Parts: sequence; structure tokens; C-alpha cells
Amino acid sequence: MYNGLLNIYKEKDFTSHDVVAKLRGILRQKKIGHTGTLDPNAEGVLPVCLGKGTKLCDMLTGTKKQYKVSFVFEKETDTEDIWGTVTKTHEPLKQDAPIKDTILSFVGEYDQVPPMYSAKKINGKKLYELAREGKIIERKPERIRIYDISDIEISYPEVTMTVTCSKGTYIRSLCRDIGHKLQNGACMTKLVRTRSSGFQLEYAHTLSEIEEAVKTGKIEEWIIPIEKVFLKYQKGTVKEDYDKVLFNGNPLKKEMFYEIDLDTTKKLRVYDESEQFIGIYYWKKNMFFPDKIFYDNNQ
Repeated sequence: MYNGLLNIYKEKDFTSHDVVAKLRGILRQKKIGHTGTLDPNAEGVLPVCLGKGTKLCDMLTGTKKQYKVSFVFEKETDTEDIWGTVTKTHEPLKQDAPIKDTILSFVGEYDQVPPMYSAKKINGKKLYELAREGKIIERKPERIRIYDISDIEISYPEVTMTVTCSKGTYIRSLCRDIGHKLQNGACMTKLVRTRSSGFQLEYAHTLSEIEEAVKTGKIEEWIIPIEKVFLKYQKGTVKEDYDKVLFNGNPLKKEMFYEIDLDTTKKLRVYDESEQFIGIYYWKKNMFFPDKIFYDNNQ
């Protein structure tokens, strides 16, 4: 079984679920998960967790993401993107309309209403399922954060920009809200995720490239070890005398480590004496307790 992470380039017309399903066939293993859904019409970075790496899925889903997005004014659709049905059209904006200033006004926190055509669940049912049944229900706004909007290019009626945002942000809805703030309409025309959970677009691989790497025996070179996600954490190496305590998943005392200057205010990535990565630990009650364990006694 492969353990770790793959930086996948999700191509257009694939769902995130499609990517996982195809990878299960290519890698011949079931234990695979992704770290954040991309719409079928969107493309770009989709970090995928393999084997023991699936324990990372919930940790990586909540991290900030970056997108390159294009949208057009004067048009609103039911899906908030160009692939939906047009619901309303608008007159052109005036030449002196403060487009750039309006876009930049969304940097920071704001309450965003999720789109009807989304995988968000309300009362156990996905919104897009309700939308396909012709049901439009009221959605509560959710607080999201736009960290940065840059590389704004305006070629009216189209705008292209790069957005860095928090988990739960709908870029389609950001485009919609920019249009509404200018008393106009707007819908997304293209979306590429350029960064997610520390993974970058330029290092992403398509499914066909992954398939070829498996055939040529190079796939191991592309699988990112689990511990690399945690390199920002301090390192702790447990003395061999305490292997039994370590491998049983028990809390660890300071004297069990070779390092004598461990910072108890920060998390710790723990290794055994043979440099095998065990997991992430945190300090509590004068000991380091396991937060996430990646070592498997049965491996």
C-alpha cells in the first residue's frame, strides 16, 4: 500500500470523487481520500491522501487556498457560473464604475451566502440536489475570510484575479457579491485552484501522468511523505529504552527524548531512534500526548 500524499491536477469535467475513484484503480488500493472538493468545471490542485495519509484529510481541508478566477459582469445564473441558466441580465456598468476598489473591499472577513448549486448539506440533503428538484431554500450566511486579492486584470466585461481565502469560501459567490455591490450581476467563467494545503499548481500531476509513473516505477518519487506536512513543528526523538511506551501510544515524558530543549508550548513531531516517523504530539499535564499517530504496529 502507498502511504503519503499526491499533488493531483484535477482536470475539467472530473469531480473530486471521480479523481479518487480513478486513483483507486491506478494505484490498486482502496484507502484514498481528497482534502477539499473542486467543482467539475473547476481545475487545479487537489491534494490526495493515500493509506495512512488519509488521517491527514481533516487536518488539510481547513487550510487556506488560492484560486485564479475569471468572471463577467451583466449576467446572473442559477449556478452563479457561466455553465448555468441565465436568470437575469443587466445594463453595462458605467465607465467610471469603481470595479477594482469594489473587488478589494472584499478583503477581510464577510458573511457569504453559499450558492444553491453546492455540495453543502442542509437537513442531511445536498443543496444541489434540492436545486435540481426546483427547490430554492434560504441559506444562512457563513463567515469566511478573503486573505488577499491580487493580479486584478479588467478587460470589461471580464475580470481576472487571484484570490487567497479560507476554508468554506465559494469563489462563485464572491463573484456574485462583487456584481451585487456594484448594483449589477456577475458570474464566474473560469476557476483554477493554484494552491491548497501547501501544494502548488506547478508541481501537480494529471491522472494520466500518475498512471504512466506507476507503469514506469517512478510513482514513489511523486508521493510526498506524511511527515513533510509537519516540518514546521519541532522534532523529538525517543530513546530506544522507551520504545514500548512509544509504540503503545502512551504519553511521553521529557526525559524519554534525546532533545533537552523541547518547547512545551508547541506541537512535536515524534520519531523513534531509527528515524521512523511516529506522529504528532502536544503537551498536557507535564507530558507529551499523541494528537495524530501514523505509525502502524502491523506494518
